Amino acid sequence: MVDMSGKVILVTGATNGIGKVAACELTRMGATVVLVGRNPEKTERAISEIKQYTGSKFVHSLIADLSVMDQVRTLAADFKREFDRLDVLLNNAGAYFSKRKETADGYEMTFALNHLNYFLLTNLLLDMLKASAPSRVINVSSDAHRMVKGIDFDNLDGKKSWGLMGFAAYGQSKLANILFTRELARQLAGTGVTANALHPGSIASGFGQNNNNLLGNLFYKTIAPIILKSPEEGATTPIYLATSPEVQNVSGQYFVDARVVEPSKAAQDEEAARRLWKISAEMTGLTVAV
Repeated sequence: MVDMSGKVILVTGATNGIGKVAACELTRMGATVVLVGRNPEKTERAISEIKQYTGSKFVHSLIADLSVMDQVRTLAADFKREFDRLDVLLNNAGAYFSKRKETADGYEMTFALNHLNYFLLTNLLLDMLKASAPSRVINVSSDAHRMVKGIDFDNLDGKKSWGLMGFAAYGQSKLANILFTRELARQLAGTGVTANALHPGSIASGFGQNNNNLLGNLFYKTIAPIILKSPEEGATTPIYLATSPEVQNVSGQYFVDARVVEPSKAAQDEEAARRLWKISAEMTGLTVAV
């Protein structure tokens, strides 16, 4: 077990599933871990459980709805005010939505939460990551990125077409995670900050149960625990990327089961990655890029 004493790690989507497991294990390794959750009561409960399990007092929380860009900005500002370094940023918060909905900013929810959240929060914290180098950005993506042939830049809001049960929107957001990671890694070359993406596997967690779908909820409660990976298994790769000396100088890669795997052809499109970066900066009001 790697000694992470003195390291500060920020984990989004940390109140359940692989985010919570990763936060717990990283705390057990000695790190100061900051959990980001949307629900204050649920977040406090997670912190209490992690403290009880690890015996550590170095567990903290910040509350934000990461689908709302102003709350992402507030989160970054609050983190900077409370901490003086950032060694690992684990972007894990995300969700699948079977029906199209919009955020408070008027953006399609899947794209905003699963991609714009990663993009904006990472950029807002880059100065701390650089000052704390060697440091790491870890983006939880998915093999669902293979479901789409590329980013549909003319339909990022899903208004022209939504597709079956929102699967295309979800796949596109996960493709965006990888394209963002690769472009971020390119821009960060030589800074001591690495950026990698990963597929955690199909996890039996609370994922997908936010859609009020009776059959879907029944599946996740009864069948999923039997056929899908546990959150503990799913957290293996993000924990590996956050701690292993083996990947200290590895950047811009896509990992599955703690190994580099080639993503889809669309995920290797450098022109699309640069175009996505520009559009994401405009959508989030980011005037200063890397």
